[in-house]
Amino acid sequence: MEDQLLWIHGQYKHPEKGSFFETNNPATGEVICRVAEAGQSDVDIAVASARRGQAVWSAMSGAERGRVLVRTAQLLREHCEELARLESVDGGKPIAETPEADVGSAADCLEFFGGQAASLHGEYQTVPGGFFYTRPEPVGICAGIGAWNYPIQIAAWKSAPALAAGNAMIFKPAELTPLTALKLAELYKQAGLPDGVFNVIQGMADTGKMLTTHPGIAKVSLTGEVGTGKAVMRAAADSLKSVTLELGGKSPLIVFDDADLDNAVGAAMLGNFYTQGQICTNSTRVFVHDTIRAAFIEKLVARARKLKVGDPLDPGTDVGPMVSADHMRGVLGYIEKGKQEGGKLLLGGERAKVPGFEQGNFIEPTIFDGLSDDMTIVREEIFGPVLSLLGFTSEEEVVERANRTEFGLAGGVFTRDIQRAHRVAAQLEAGIVWINHYNLTPVEMPFGGFKQSGIGKENSRRAFEHYTRLKTVYVAEGDVDAPY
Repeated sequence: MEDQLLWIHGQYKHPEKGSFFETNNPATGEVICRVAEAGQSDVDIAVASARRGQAVWSAMSGAERGRVLVRTAQLLREHCEELARLESVDGGKPIAETPEADVGSAADCLEFFGGQAASLHGEYQTVPGGFFYTRPEPVGICAGIGAWNYPIQIAAWKSAPALAAGNAMIFKPAELTPLTALKLAELYKQAGLPDGVFNVIQGMADTGKMLTTHPGIAKVSLTGEVGTGKAVMRAAADSLKSVTLELGGKSPLIVFDDADLDNAVGAAMLGNFYTQGQICTNSTRVFVHDTIRAAFIEKLVARARKLKVGDPLDPGTDVGPMVSADHMRGVLGYIEKGKQEGGKLLLGGERAKVPGFEQGNFIEPTIFDGLSDDMTIVREEIFGPVLSLLGFTSEEEVVERANRTEFGLAGGVFTRDIQRAHRVAAQLEAGIVWINHYNLTPVEMPFGGFKQSGIGKENSRRAFEHYTRLKTVYVAEGDVDAPY
């Protein structure tokens, strides 16, 4: 694959200083290609481009903007096979997932916000002496900083509401998975997006910092780690940029004694092994009522044993590689820590051997039992295929323990008692709670966490609150009664 350049003002552009970095195939360890690394001058050029593009884009009607987004969604679906394969090669995600969970999800998002673009409106109210109305206006140039686990989906989740509201976006994909955002940029242009409205600049943390500190950027939206989110907030504070953060989690899945066991086990599997466990909302703490614990474990281990670890381009693969060798070593380190602290391995716990992919970053699906809440693997986000089983006896106990974390992204409740389901959902300190399912994220539903899991919401019409600024206009209907 040839060198991948920056995408600025509707065309590919070499970096000013000629810097490049390599992106690797996590299944083989081989270099896929070189990718341009943006420096300060490139960021300045991208901001100037976005300023010109946004002036054109914001002057268009919401319906006109919406048509561009919907056309882009159609193009994503037309190119689904190509994009899904690229996502699997660049990130290691199984090809069984990427057409729907990545490309399809991105298309759904663009379609939804394309349909919403013409519906942005203010309010009108009479008051003594006149009336006022409000205008939701675009904030200007937005920076989107993506995570490596859902590259094209996150690029869409950030750009679609921003563009629907009339903003421009400069998007920096994660350095580990930098390829599909460029393809999205090509499709935006093909769909009629004015040049400069969606620019893509790749790079490392320094490039991200150039965006968060740039005086020409009005808003930053980041998906990433908690530490990165705090750094972005600190950097944005100097110019009082608006910030949306979607960060990590250590989410609980609570399985009560009346739950449908097969469904609960399925949810635990989805919440720990889908995308190799590299999902921020994952239910990595699975609390199971003591009276059904043995039956739950039997079903869970039996199903997890059948998972196929292997080549992500094989349609039969369930679990692909970790995104990088460094990340694999980090996950394996957590597994060793779990063993050292007394955790009982029920399954996995080692680097997986995949014939023909000896340099791949594969880890066996891993299940720990015999844990306590203070153990490292129960407290810290691992971001790998590692499930921690915990027991409980009462509703009050499990809610208190589930909330005993600095995170608050998601949670799940399995029970046939609908009153208990709603009662527990209300008590969980999490931005998203699923009842009798897990990890479903339709674009119509607000997505975002509490506590150190983030600030703000993505998706749904709520996202417009973060990509518009509300102007109030007062109109007098009488004379000015001045006391001077």
